[in-house]
Amino acid sequence: MIVPMKKVSLILLNRDKKDAMKVLRKAGVMHVETLQGKGTDFTAKKAAFAKVESAVSVLSTLKPDKAAKKHPVDLSYDDAVKKAEEINSYFSLRKESEELIAKNERELERFEKWGNIDPTDIAYLKEKGIFLSLYAISSQGYYKIPDEVKTILVNKDKNSCRFLLINENEDAAKNLPEEALPVSLPEASTVSLRACNEEERKKNESYGEKIQESLLYLDSLKKAAQKLEKEVEFETVCSGMETDGEETTSSLAWLRGFVPEPEISGLKNTAAENNWGLLIEDPTEEDPVPTKLKNSKAVQILYPVLDFLGTVPGYYEFDISAWFLLFLTIFFAMIFGDAGYGMLMLIIGGALAFKSKFVDKEKNIPPVITLLLLWAGATAVWGILNCSWFGIEYAKLPVFLQKLALPAFSPENPEKNMNLQIFCFILALIQMSIGHVLAFMRNLKQKSLKLLADIGALGMLWGMFFVVLCLIVSSERFPVKPVVIIMIAVGFILNFCFSNYEGSVGKSILESLKNIISVLLGVINYFSDIVSYIRLWAVALAGGAIAETVNTMAGPMLGNFLIFLGIILLVFGHGLNMVLNVLSVIVHGVRLNTLEFTSHVGMSWAGCKYEPFKE
Repeated sequence: MIVPMKKVSLILLNRDKKDAMKVLRKAGVMHVETLQGKGTDFTAKKAAFAKVESAVSVLSTLKPDKAAKKHPVDLSYDDAVKKAEEINSYFSLRKESEELIAKNERELERFEKWGNIDPTDIAYLKEKGIFLSLYAISSQGYYKIPDEVKTILVNKDKNSCRFLLINENEDAAKNLPEEALPVSLPEASTVSLRACNEEERKKNESYGEKIQESLLYLDSLKKAAQKLEKEVEFETVCSGMETDGEETTSSLAWLRGFVPEPEISGLKNTAAENNWGLLIEDPTEEDPVPTKLKNSKAVQILYPVLDFLGTVPGYYEFDISAWFLLFLTIFFAMIFGDAGYGMLMLIIGGALAFKSKFVDKEKNIPPVITLLLLWAGATAVWGILNCSWFGIEYAKLPVFLQKLALPAFSPENPEKNMNLQIFCFILALIQMSIGHVLAFMRNLKQKSLKLLADIGALGMLWGMFFVVLCLIVSSERFPVKPVVIIMIAVGFILNFCFSNYEGSVGKSILESLKNIISVLLGVINYFSDIVSYIRLWAVALAGGAIAETVNTMAGPMLGNFLIFLGIILLVFGHGLNMVLNVLSVIVHGVRLNTLEFTSHVGMSWAGCKYEPFKE
C-alpha cells in the first residue's frame, strides 16, 4: 500500500534554525521539499564533498593491492579532506601529463619521416636571409616541379617525397604543383619533444604510484564522503529555508514538506517541545507528494528491482508491488524455461543464503538472495512442467522426468507450441484485466462514472483476446463469434462516452471526439498489447534453441580425448545463454509489467521516493 501523507509547514525563529534542523533530522520523518542551498557554509561543504567524492571515484577504479586490503589507514575527517585534495591534485597532474605526452607523440609521428627538425634552425637561417619551407608531395609529383624552383630533397619513399623549398621570392611557392602540401613546423625540436616525453612518463609513473598508495585511505574517504553528503544536505535545508527577509532576533523562517500520517503525532510532540509553529494539511493533487510503500516482507523482496529500475508510483497511483512480483516471477520462469537452469540457480542461491546466515551472521537474508531463490524455484517448476533440462533432447531424458511434464506442454505433444502461445495470451488477459479491475475499484470508491469506461475497457480487452486467438493461434479452433463483436462494440461505446468523464457525459463525449484518432487507435492497442505477451514464448524458444545448439556442438567431444574442451564449451555456452536470459527478463519481462500492464492500470510511474531528512 501507499502510506497516506500529510503536508506540513514548520515555522520557527530564524536564529534557532540550525538547532531546530538538528532536532528535525534526528526525528527523521519529514520529506523536505526541494530547496536551493546558499551561503558560505553551504558552498564550502559542497566543495569539500565534491573533492572527496572525486577522490573516491578515482580510487574506486583501481585494483586494491594486498597492503590496501590488509592495512587500511583511518583518517580523521579533516585529514580525509586534505588527502582527497592531494589525490585529486595527483590525478589532475597525471591527466595533464598524459595529454602533453599524447600531443608530443602526435607531433613526433607527424615528423617521423623527416628526421630531427628544429624550428630554431629554420629561424636562424631566416635571419641570415635563407627562407626555407617544408613540403610533402607524391613521388611522381616531385619530379614535376619546375627546374627554376629551388628545392632540397629530404627523403622519399614509394609513395611520397619530403623536401625543403628555398623561398628566394614570394612567387616560389606559386610555381609548385597543386598537390604539394605545406608542412607546419613543430612547436619545439623533435629531440626536445622526445626528451620531454621521457621526463613526463617518469612523472606520470610517479603520480600513478602516489595514487595507488592512496588506496590505503579509501575506506576513510568513503566515510568522509558520507558524512559530507549529510552535511551538504543539512546546510541545503538550513540555508534554503524561506525567511521574512529580516535578520533580527525575532525574524522567522519556515520549511515545508511531507510526513507519513502515522508519524504526525510524534512530530506534533517534537514541535511542542521546541516551540515550533506547525501547520498540518491534506496534500492537493498539485503538491509533489512523495511515495512511501508499505508491504509485507514477502513483497518487499521486490524493492531492489524497483530501486534498480528507478520506478516509483505516483502518490495518487496504485501500489502494484505484489502484482509486479507475481507476474515478474512467472515471466522470469517462462523466459528461462529450463529446470536445469532453475536447479543450478537454486544451488547458487542456497549457497549465498547459507553464507549470509551462518558465515556473515546477518540477521536477515538479503532481499536479492531471497528473490533469486524465488525466481529459481519458479524456473525449476516451469522447466519440469515443459520437460526442459539443459536443452537435452526429450527422448534422451530419463522416463521419470518425462512423466513429470504437463501433458499440454510436453515436447511429445504436437500442439505444445500452440498451447504455450495460448497460455501467454491468457496471462495477458489476466494481468491486464487485473489492471482494469484496479481502476474500476478506484472509480467505484470515488463514485465516478468513469467506472463505466473501465467496464468498457474490460469488454474490449476480452473481445480482442478472442480476436487474437483467431488470428494468431487458429481461426478454425477459435472462430470470432458475434458475441465477440458485440463485446468490443459495447466496450468501445462505454469507453468513448465515459473515459473523460468529469461530471458531464456530454463534455466527456466531446473530449473523445477531439481525440478521435487516439481513441480509435486505442482499440488496436488492446490487440497489440495482448499479442505482445507472445514474446515470452518466442524468447524461451530462442533460449532453448541455443541450449540445444551448445549440446550438439559439445556432444561429439565428450566421448573422446577432447572431453575437456567439450566441458568448457558446455559451461561457456550455457553460461552465456543464462546471461542472455537475464537480459531478456530485463528487456521483456520488466517491460510487460511497466508498460503493457501499468498502461491498463492507468499508471505513469510519475512518483518520487519518500526520502526523509534524517541523520
